[in-house]
Amino acid sequence: MILPGAAHLRAGHRRTGYALLGVFAALLVTAAVVGLVVLPGNVGFLTRDSTLTSAVVLAGAGALVWFLLVLSSYVSLRPRGLSGQGQIVSGVAIGLLCVAVMSPFALAASTVLTAKNTANAIFQSSNDNPTVAPVRHDDPWNGRDRVNFLLVGGDGAGNREGIRTDSMTVASVHIPTGNTVMFSLPRNLQHVRFSPESTLGRQFPNGFMRELPNGGLLNEVWQYGEEHPEVVEGKDGQRGPRALMDAIGHTLNLKIDYYALVNMFGFAHLVDAIGGLKIRVDKDVPWGGLYGTAGTIRAGYRTLSGEEALWYGRSRVGSDDFSRMSRQRCVIGAFAQQATPSVVLTNFVKIANVAKKMAKTDIPRELLDPLTELALKVKNARITSLQFVPPEFYSGSPDWRKIRTATVRALRQSERPARRAQAAGVTASPGVSGATPSATTGGDGTATPSATSSAEQPTPRRTAPQTPHETPTQNGATAKSLSEICGF
Repeated sequence: MILPGAAHLRAGHRRTGYALLGVFAALLVTAAVVGLVVLPGNVGFLTRDSTLTSAVVLAGAGALVWFLLVLSSYVSLRPRGLSGQGQIVSGVAIGLLCVAVMSPFALAASTVLTAKNTANAIFQSSNDNPTVAPVRHDDPWNGRDRVNFLLVGGDGAGNREGIRTDSMTVASVHIPTGNTVMFSLPRNLQHVRFSPESTLGRQFPNGFMRELPNGGLLNEVWQYGEEHPEVVEGKDGQRGPRALMDAIGHTLNLKIDYYALVNMFGFAHLVDAIGGLKIRVDKDVPWGGLYGTAGTIRAGYRTLSGEEALWYGRSRVGSDDFSRMSRQRCVIGAFAQQATPSVVLTNFVKIANVAKKMAKTDIPRELLDPLTELALKVKNARITSLQFVPPEFYSGSPDWRKIRTATVRALRQSERPARRAQAAGVTASPGVSGATPSATTGGDGTATPSATSSAEQPTPRRTAPQTPHETPTQNGATAKSLSEICGF
């Protein structure tokens, strides 16, 4: 069972024994080469539909071959020479061995099949979504050096109509390095603008529901898009994300490439699936109801269950939306750091079953291969975070020019190599802080870096001239590392 061919050699069938040993040795060498040489640079290959299908077939074939190998080894040792009792005992033992050798292959096939079904359920083909550009295998990022993902936490409980996007973060990833900037936007950011050429831009030329002094919040845009097909084109389920991506992309002056929505209540099950989250709780966080009657998450370093992690990111008892945003980005960062490949593989089936029910995205299935490579790069890269919250940024009367200026500055810092970042007085790894390069702003509110090389400058999205509203706050906000902020 462990060393194919040993039983045949013991029985005197040398040719067969050595042949089986040679085949087994060749398989071990091939597995070692693939695991140590091929896979480290091509992990995304494992996510391809054809690869997963082949793996299921190979696992089934492996189970059958190993079953026949054990049975053949037993027969070669001439069990008929045993007594009747010996034949019964050895036959039962061999039956158990056959089940034992087939079980790992069956488990592998089941796990791979789950992975395939989960990937196909969450990631749709680009052919099914005309708003997403086709993926080219030779250049999946279409020549860009940066890709922007909108990460949304949806408050879609069973007792509520529609989806309220209470957590909105843009993860801007520098493709060559994996360095990532997370831009957190408050749910109550008012009267956001849309790109002028869009139908929403024409519907709200002065900002989203500008006629409502206390309305027009950012977390209402998704639902508005879904409920107004006469304003936002597209199928059901596509209009909401398209509207929100337009609003946030125009606010940051970035092209939002893809979005991913996670149901917040499903997130609790996802945390439980990886065994909880280790979080530094700066002060007691009561949760539940208006007065925190359900419980309290105590200050200190804690391992939070799924329910606790959910409410740690959602509770507003004794605090406000901006404090909640800060906790939310720490939860996201903790999950990104602690959901290591070994943890994911160990709890894969549980994670997959939860993910199918709680996740929605327009990331095409064809992009999963390069996206996996990029995700592994991000895990070992520099992740910084910038929140557009008071006192630097007023959500009720936003200074759009200042938001764009801070965005460009954070992106430019993120792309700096470690040595140049240290020379500028910036913490190189794991985060960015300190000195910031100068920038000028144009009349359209678009920040333009000054005295920097073209390789350092992100490519902003062109927008029509607008007169931004100025607020009396400083332009000194910089992106900081999550290790600093969250105490990882």
